[in-house]
Amino acid sequence: MTDRLSVVIPVLNEAGRIGGQLARLATLPGIHDIVVADGGSTDGTVEIVRAAGTGRLVHAPAGRGPQMNVGARAATGTVLIFLHADVELPADAENLVAAALSDPAIVGGAFRVRTVSDGFRGWPEKWLWLADLRSRYARLPYGDQAVFVRREVFDRLGGFAPLPLFEDVEFARRLRRAGRLRILPAAVRVSGRRFMVRPYASGVLMNLLPALFRLGVPATTLARLYGQVR
Repeated sequence: MTDRLSVVIPVLNEAGRIGGQLARLATLPGIHDIVVADGGSTDGTVEIVRAAGTGRLVHAPAGRGPQMNVGARAATGTVLIFLHADVELPADAENLVAAALSDPAIVGGAFRVRTVSDGFRGWPEKWLWLADLRSRYARLPYGDQAVFVRREVFDRLGGFAPLPLFEDVEFARRLRRAGRLRILPAAVRVSGRRFMVRPYASGVLMNLLPALFRLGVPATTLARLYGQVR
């Protein structure tokens, strides 16, 4: 891969996950650098990142959009991949991204999703597959799909908007207007922790809120309905 791949991880109180995430990323080939953008964690996340010595730590205003923008500015790769703390890249992510971007018409893309129970047990487990359907049929990728983008395109678009929710969808709209997107056949492994904790609410909100956002309901209003997003 001639492009240099930078991984940007926005975090807020992810002490239980960020260490494992950094350890996994350290084993993957082709990753040029890792930037962890902290939004004001108070649970030891910052100390874990510093002790790991794997990723570079930057501080940013809370909110995934602002955090990812700050992280992107600190990254030095020619391709950016935005990864949530509870999302695992496949082992061959480098080759998959490289193959997609070998077509100069492709400006970015994302992976499909495989949601797992992540240690939670109960009847909602059998419905986790419903959370995966969106990544197969939706025209725009969401943030939990490990969105990747050419650095020069990201800079040209001005990065993510400072929205409290759906900053990923808003960015994907602009990205699609800039060129073609490629949804890779491989899947990232996504924690179903939120779905397992509140299955009914999550099932409704994950389908209703995106539709309302597309219809023009402000992200600030939808964020109040959704509650804590991390």
